[in-house]
Amino acid sequence: MAEFLASLDPKAAEQVEYLIGNVPFAIWETLYSTILATLFAYLIGLPLGVLLVVGEEDGVLPLPKPLMTALNVVVNLLRSVPFLILMVVVFPLSRVLLGTSIGTTATIVPLFIASFPFVARLVEASIREMDRGIIEAAESMGCSPFQIITKVILPECVPSLITGFATAFVTILSYGAMSGAIGGGGLGAMALNRGYTRHQNIVLWGAVILLVILVQIFQTVGTRFAVGLDRRLSDKGSRKHGRKETAKKIKKDRRIPGAM
Repeated sequence: MAEFLASLDPKAAEQVEYLIGNVPFAIWETLYSTILATLFAYLIGLPLGVLLVVGEEDGVLPLPKPLMTALNVVVNLLRSVPFLILMVVVFPLSRVLLGTSIGTTATIVPLFIASFPFVARLVEASIREMDRGIIEAAESMGCSPFQIITKVILPECVPSLITGFATAFVTILSYGAMSGAIGGGGLGAMALNRGYTRHQNIVLWGAVILLVILVQIFQTVGTRFAVGLDRRLSDKGSRKHGRKETAKKIKKDRRIPGAM
């Protein structure tokens, strides 16, 4: 490595040395903020996405129309604000909650607020894709709304939800890279603050290539995992088998005293 650096132009050697010394920590910062923000986003976005479907007038758990309208307005409002502007607006909240508005940890709050409405819409879209007849069959068996949601809707939508999870993770990763422009850390900060601002093209493109590699890895893993779980792509009889198994579980729960 020393011989390789010695063969380079002094400026290029400095940039390569910087990349080698700082890339591991930058990758860790990127994954740290992305993973935590994704988990927090799903804690709110998953149940919210379910409510947006089951809470409709013809849903399994109808909610008051003003409440459904308010939920949709909040989701649409937060999704319509550009991420960089949202970060600037939310940073005071980061200061209140975390004691700072600068750094990798501080970006988790705006990342969460920007991403949970997106997650909610992904979950909503996944649920709307499922066969309505499965829900009607569960209702005809006398299942409670909680049973339909937990034993029918969510298990049936697992492959689609995993695909959505991979999409959400990649989107939040890109949001985190943008946060480097206003105080965030990770590969985005490296590309912007060191590469672009100081005209160090090796650092800039090195960080960009690493971000692309991370996106490809997580998107590919998520898609393959979802395809592997999707019973609809395995054989013709697998979907019927899955419905029979779901029906058995519901019947078993109904025989257990105190089951919801």
